[in-house]
Amino acid sequence: MAISINKADDIAKMRIAGKLASEVLDYITPFVVQGVTTDKLDKLCHDYIVNVQNAIPAPLNYAPDGHTPYPKSICTSVNHQICHGVPSDKVLKNGDAVNIDITVIKDGYHGDTSRMFHVGEVSIQAKRLSEITYQAMWLGINKVKPGATLGDVGYAIQAFTEKNGYSVVREFCGHGIGKKFHEDPQVLHYGRPNSGVKLVEGMIFTIEPMINAGKRDIKHMPDGWTVVTKDRSLSAQWEHTILVTSTGYEVLTVSAGTPATPENLQSL
Repeated sequence: MAISINKADDIAKMRIAGKLASEVLDYITPFVVQGVTTDKLDKLCHDYIVNVQNAIPAPLNYAPDGHTPYPKSICTSVNHQICHGVPSDKVLKNGDAVNIDITVIKDGYHGDTSRMFHVGEVSIQAKRLSEITYQAMWLGINKVKPGATLGDVGYAIQAFTEKNGYSVVREFCGHGIGKKFHEDPQVLHYGRPNSGVKLVEGMIFTIEPMINAGKRDIKHMPDGWTVVTKDRSLSAQWEHTILVTSTGYEVLTVSAGTPATPENLQSL
């Protein structure tokens, strides 16, 4: 496992890429409304990334081993879709919960982040699932510091999620990121304390838990990309890109519209 340890110049460029990715989510927020198609959201984001940010949408034509090239510029995962939902002519309706996942490439560096959006009035269950998932991500982030382990991060997320009656998807995880979209290490959202890779200043990776309201089992759809809950229960995801600093962590995917850190983090 070759884990990149980033220097000051790399970190500066990752801050820029991370901010840009987050700003795409700021930009698209007012468009996530009843009646819009996920294709329209994709086109708006694509044009903003390319024409306004002078950046590249990393997902477009991304083709890891064994996959057909991804056909769109963003991922839109609606309701029981866990991740990698492909934008289409699907119209968003009142009550839908949708994750929008953005990765941009700027000057050769990747910024990767996602947020949950609620269309109109969503169910209490959907709100709670999104809130618990957001808190779980932050509990994981809060464990990041030199000398801690990825097992500490995963355990914090898993323990909190399961205590609240939800399940953690295990087939997909966070990842190292920098000049490549996906690098080592793999950042599992479950685990045991004091296990796994030890964190070192200069590491950059994503923390992006996928949490299901029902069981953790998944199903791959015929498009080769979209992943759904096997029991069709709701799923939620939030994602930030994190730098390990000398004293703890820095969230790189921040912008004016980034949701605040949970106030009650220490008491969760």
